[in-house]
Amino acid sequence: MVDNYVIDGTLGGGGFSIVYLAHERDAEDKVVIKEYMPARIATRASNLVVTAIDEANVERFAHGQRLFFQEASTLATLKHPNIVNVINFFRANGTVYMVMKYEDGSNLSAYIKRHRKNLSETFIRTVFVPLLEGLRLIHSRGLLHLDIKPGNIHLRKGGNPLLLDFGAVHEMMHTRQFQATQVVTPGYSPIEQLDPGGYVGPWTDIYAVGATIRTCIDGNAPPSSVERRERDTMRPATGAFRKRYSQSLLQAIDWAMEVDPLLRPQNVDQMLEALNREEPRAELSRTGWFKGL
Repeated sequence: MVDNYVIDGTLGGGGFSIVYLAHERDAEDKVVIKEYMPARIATRASNLVVTAIDEANVERFAHGQRLFFQEASTLATLKHPNIVNVINFFRANGTVYMVMKYEDGSNLSAYIKRHRKNLSETFIRTVFVPLLEGLRLIHSRGLLHLDIKPGNIHLRKGGNPLLLDFGAVHEMMHTRQFQATQVVTPGYSPIEQLDPGGYVGPWTDIYAVGATIRTCIDGNAPPSSVERRERDTMRPATGAFRKRYSQSLLQAIDWAMEVDPLLRPQNVDQMLEALNREEPRAELSRTGWFKGL
């Protein structure tokens, strides 16, 4: 038990949290609970209370808790069909928990691995157009996600996407010099996210969206933005994949993945306009592509 919830099992987690399947004590509806539990700096006592592993990590643990609570409170205000729905958050056992609506489906990263690559254009448009619309809401609130990647996209039935994990969510500002934490995912984080004092904005999330779409086509994460800035060997999508995908899609990917942030779409509306310049060719559709989702 934690608060008014019964933990049914563990779904997974990362270096900073554990994710559980659970249900309310007096209800059958399933929920997902995310617990702040930074494995390297925290430990759980026999009474379930989570504490810093030693005195040297007390402040780091407390700071991480504050950021986790901020993530939960931010998400609770972002109501959109393509953004994870946080329905509760609370403190217990010396740490912080957020409760999310349970959604059947599959993680995009696992889906890409299962299908290897060459996901259809119909699939890509079905997933990323509504995802971008959810991202537009985030940006309209003066926030950035800063960690968009296949592992943070959940696919419901029919390929209906859900953007997850707002652990890196951050208020827009002109420079990162005052940002306390930095989440970097090689292949998906653009160069301004790696440079101290780099200018981040909606274009930063758009790079990550472009890189994620390219992964759906290529099957692998793109080269890191650091490698690309030093010597860009990544072949443009318009040349590498022109036989299977429309030019509007491939041009949008290349535009979103420009190394120089000033050369990218500067907002979600520009990215959506690029994607919608022409309808995808009919032959790119696959009957039954969403089976199992």
